[in-house]
Amino acid sequence: MPFLSKTQPPFTLTNGVNGLQKVVLSAPDGARAEIYLHGAHLSSWIPAGGEERLFMSQAAEFSPESAIRGGAPVIFPQFSDKGPLPKHGFARRANWEFLNAEKGPDNVSAAFLLRETPESLLIWPHSFIAGMLVTLGGREIELNLTITNTDSGPFTFTAALHTYLQVTEIRDVYLEGFCGQRYLDSTAGGAENIQQDKYLLFEGEVDRIYPDVPGNVKVNERNLHLQIQSEGFQDVVVWNPWMERGATIADLEPKGYRRMLCVESAVIRRPVTLEPGESWNGIQRLLDLPPTERS
Repeated sequence: MPFLSKTQPPFTLTNGVNGLQKVVLSAPDGARAEIYLHGAHLSSWIPAGGEERLFMSQAAEFSPESAIRGGAPVIFPQFSDKGPLPKHGFARRANWEFLNAEKGPDNVSAAFLLRETPESLLIWPHSFIAGMLVTLGGREIELNLTITNTDSGPFTFTAALHTYLQVTEIRDVYLEGFCGQRYLDSTAGGAENIQQDKYLLFEGEVDRIYPDVPGNVKVNERNLHLQIQSEGFQDVVVWNPWMERGATIADLEPKGYRRMLCVESAVIRRPVTLEPGESWNGIQRLLDLPPTERS
């Protein structure tokens, strides 16, 4: 079994694609993750004894000016185009500070920090601290996003962890956890509906916001069985662009839609307002299920 010696650090800080710096985390049991400082962007997660679970576009642009297509982008302080800021805010394009990495008995974690910059203040005039803590070990990874208001007045934001899961064939995927839940259908101008079926299947473009999801979401396919837990994030977004919409996305390779599914923990419908000194915390936890816990 792979292990870390007492003197071996639990991480490596190295150059990734196009020279962008990334942190490579290695847990005592062999679980592994990669996080780019550009966006505090989780780009890879391999559970202990498992396979890559995150989708990364073959056409992704790894540049300081662009968001990375795939992995788990951090969306803050605005979700999508639901506000005056650039789409999905600025955190996913910002250069975060790597603070430290720590090794526990059975896991490893890395902490990242983002503050306001002169550029961010021009479009969102608020002082803040954003923290991202990535913890992995065994079959589990946890993304912990904390926002603290360091300004002299209140501010309001929306946020999400825009996680891209890697699937073998999107037509074979079925999601559990939404039966009886209302959703806003972005492909129909935000029309509200209620999901009647036990499973959410994929036969065309899906772009839905499920407000106030009460429990866990399960993602199933022949080679993928994940459980997604959220804390602090009340909403879940499910997105796959399908063929026509996918063809218009420049940094998504042809037919890339067939290998990806976004299941995002989000806070959208009820934006968060923080008074000076207050903090908000949102967690997304991915569990790679063993055979005995699969549907």
